[in-house]
Amino acid sequence: MRDVTLLDIFEHHIAQKYLKRSGMAHAIAVAYHAFHLAREHKVDVDMAAKAGFLHDIGHFTWYRNGKWDYELYRKNDIHPIKGAERAHKLLIRLGENPVQAKATSLAILFHTDSFLPSNDIVRTPLQQVVKWADEKDEEEGGKHHYRKIEHERAKKSIIRLDKMIDEKLMNGEIGGGTQLPS
Repeated sequence: MRDVTLLDIFEHHIAQKYLKRSGMAHAIAVAYHAFHLAREHKVDVDMAAKAGFLHDIGHFTWYRNGKWDYELYRKNDIHPIKGAERAHKLLIRLGENPVQAKATSLAILFHTDSFLPSNDIVRTPLQQVVKWADEKDEEEGGKHHYRKIEHERAKKSIIRLDKMIDEKLMNGEIGGGTQLPS
């Protein structure tokens, strides 16, 4: 049994606020990609889906003259840092196992190279899966952040993914363990 489900996260007002800002449809798509990639690479499906879902929770809105400025964002954004902190706090508040909350937050921290001074980071398998999951759903110019999804459809998608995770965990497939940084 998991301490915290994706539905627990989805229904929390903090998640709603920041995931709507960065794109709920994108967050859900990345959670699904992370789940499937985690199965393929024998990584914890629960932590991968959670990190995929929360990977952009640290986004700030970069506007100039009332309009989104993608170049300003690309030059100045550090959303993985803020996102890792915000996700960790949320997961702990919801009752997540602290070891899993930390590993999930670190996967969020390293889901992109956009804020790093160099691209020579060696990622854990969980961190790599979340990076690949995000890349699978990216669209040029950040358009993936603007896709829309109705609240009820989003909720149903999250419930379906929770069931998929529970099924894999009950069948003894990979999950429930932690992939901590070495």
